[in-house]
Amino acid sequence: MELSAFPRFLFTVFDRFTVLALFFTVFALALDFMKRRKKCQNYPPGPWGLPFVGNILQVDLSNPHLSFTKLWKKYGNVVSLQFGWRNTVILNGFETLKEALVKKSEDFADRPDFQIYQHLLKLVGEGIVFAKYGHWWREQRRFSLTTLRNFGLGKKSLDLRIIKEAGFLNKELESAKGLPFDPHFKINNATSNIICSIVFGERFEYRDEKFLEFLHIVGESFVLEGGFWGQVKDNPRTSFLESNLLGVVIDLFSAGSETTSTTLRWSLLFMMLHPDLQSKVHEEIDRVVGKERKPALEDREEMPYTNAVIHETQRLGNIAPISLPHQTFRDTEVMGYTIPKGTMVIPNLTSTMFDEKVWSTPHQFNPGHFLSAEGRFEKPEAFIPFSAGHRVCLGEQLAKTELFLFFTSMLQHFTFHLPENELKPKYTEAKYGITLRPLPYRLCAKLR
Repeated sequence: MELSAFPRFLFTVFDRFTVLALFFTVFALALDFMKRRKKCQNYPPGPWGLPFVGNILQVDLSNPHLSFTKLWKKYGNVVSLQFGWRNTVILNGFETLKEALVKKSEDFADRPDFQIYQHLLKLVGEGIVFAKYGHWWREQRRFSLTTLRNFGLGKKSLDLRIIKEAGFLNKELESAKGLPFDPHFKINNATSNIICSIVFGERFEYRDEKFLEFLHIVGESFVLEGGFWGQVKDNPRTSFLESNLLGVVIDLFSAGSETTSTTLRWSLLFMMLHPDLQSKVHEEIDRVVGKERKPALEDREEMPYTNAVIHETQRLGNIAPISLPHQTFRDTEVMGYTIPKGTMVIPNLTSTMFDEKVWSTPHQFNPGHFLSAEGRFEKPEAFIPFSAGHRVCLGEQLAKTELFLFFTSMLQHFTFHLPENELKPKYTEAKYGITLRPLPYRLCAKLR
């Protein structure tokens, strides 16, 4: 090749390269546009997303509930987002959640496909929590609730098991001898032992290394699954397969232990930060239960203040800030907006827990939110910590029973206070996963 022809050759190569690069860029942007364009009229409003990634960079993935709440204030009760090419709708405000999850429960009863869930389902079977909506899910949920009732849910026998376990927990707290300690795994052991007594027929010691490792794995899975980056019969239609049993058992542990344990940890933190309110709980326990008799679930009706403290813990602790993602089972509408089948839907429970129209002091720990002027316990309709509708938490009744009996038993025996020379924990800081967990803290438990 002559030297004079070499510049023309380079120009031709670079020119072709530029054309190809331009072609592929336009093609990719056109594909992205087709993937992300709204597929129906009257679709909910939302911020404009970037090519390929959508709105993922506009959401704080470590605290998505806070980002969703800001979007609620700007765009209204129904907000559309895109994570990559996945169309997503955020539901805010109690009336919106009520219309979607209760009045049109089946329309919003499906679950989206996430790679991390699919990997887990292959390992342990479908379970209940992440299963797609349909015959399989209805059959397993009905069976699980029936089995729980047969093993004592809602009966005195299970209440006695919880009271007995509360005694073991109190011994563990007493073993600290008033010195500072982190209550995390002591409480987690206690709540998990209730599920163990149902599923395995026995409990585990609080220092059992294998059991502690299992609880650690369950806790970490809540963080991983909550992150956006990780997303026996000869009958072919039956869901009663041995391969699925493990999935159901793991779901029971997750729904019946981790959330309850997290709530109890929040409760002790709030009691430590509000000694005056802790004293009021002590007074009510002493008056109704006394110092010798063990608390019973029947005492709850006579203990409105203690009941209000537990509910306020659930509200301000905001245990499940955005619940679990739903998916529309069919084309539907909510608050006048059209949402196509297969759209991922996130119920922003945070929007109901901190709604200034419902709660007089939404960002403060105030048991008065659940007390009438006469001091009677009353629960606002907007209080839905267990979500609502078809996908309401499977372990709601068990959790309510455990929360009252464990909390009342601990407060009957101990006064909880901040260790000397340690900074006061900030309840406004928490670790987000599927649940919102308080950051590690230490307290002292003094026998009353």
